Amino acid sequence: MKSVLIHTHFHRRKTGVTRSIENVLPFFTDEFETYVYGTNINGVQITTSKLKSILFSDVKTVVHCHRNNEIIRMLLFRFLGAKFTLVATRHAETVPSGLTKFLLKKADKVVTLIKSMSINLGIKNTIVGHGVKVNEFLPNSEKKLENILQENIVLNAGRVRKAKGQFVLLEAAKTLKEHKNWALVIVGKVDKPAFLEELKTIAKKHEIENQVYFIDETRDIISYYQAAKIVVAPSFSEGFSLVTAEAMSCECSVIATRNVGVHSELISDKKNGYLFNAGDSSTLENLLSKAIKNEIPHLGKQAREEIVKNWSAKKEAQNLIALYKSK
Repeated sequence: MKSVLIHTHFHRRKTGVTRSIENVLPFFTDEFETYVYGTNINGVQITTSKLKSILFSDVKTVVHCHRNNEIIRMLLFRFLGAKFTLVATRHAETVPSGLTKFLLKKADKVVTLIKSMSINLGIKNTIVGHGVKVNEFLPNSEKKLENILQENIVLNAGRVRKAKGQFVLLEAAKTLKEHKNWALVIVGKVDKPAFLEELKTIAKKHEIENQVYFIDETRDIISYYQAAKIVVAPSFSEGFSLVTAEAMSCECSVIATRNVGVHSELISDKKNGYLFNAGDSSTLENLLSKAIKNEIPHLGKQAREEIVKNWSAKKEAQNLIALYKSK
């Protein structure tokens, strides 16, 4: 009889964490009877009654949590006598709160995503970076986007908020004024409408408002990567930056902030992408200008080679399975 693996997801909407869980689920089924417990996530759902019947049985079970509320629920079951291995992933790069650290210490095994996160946590942990479904995130140079008038696209994807650095990108994007056949497309959920208005004001200031598009978050993000020639990740902070890895898998030429999230582990500067210091809009503008004018190489093929070799969802799953089975 197979052991059971349950990934929890207590969140009202799909996020990057959701996608990272969904990416690896298919690779567990040979080793585990695999379920998801929660809402707004694709996978084989398990009911609360079946969850309890498994947790309070002798079936060898691993429960992998990703948020504090999920850990609390599982600790309650454990208090009532449930038997299982509790694994928890820390998805944020910041120093954890007292509550988060307390809960993580209650887990049997803790996962972090990148080296800086591992060091900041102050708790024994295992680094397992996220992976990309490389057979889905494929290049397609023929892909075009409806309602985008320009032929060439610079893309930014992810949450739209100050920590993600879109205001730096908008300042750098003034170079688009000289290249009318290029557009900046920003795809993602807007946290605060006032910030969106700030971004629109910057675009108007530089007279590029007709070349800047704001698109709500979409599950069809692959089409945007495929249609883009350049992807910019100007974040000041990241838990991981799955967007950057996905863009690289689609052979986009990526420009990302140095030493933020996993950027400097994914990207070897000028070899498979380009790095700049967070907040440095002048350097970003220079890189964008040179990339648009083909004065620096398009490094999409090299980017995909890096992801396929080192950052696939299959490799992530293999590393997690090894952790689940370890003593």
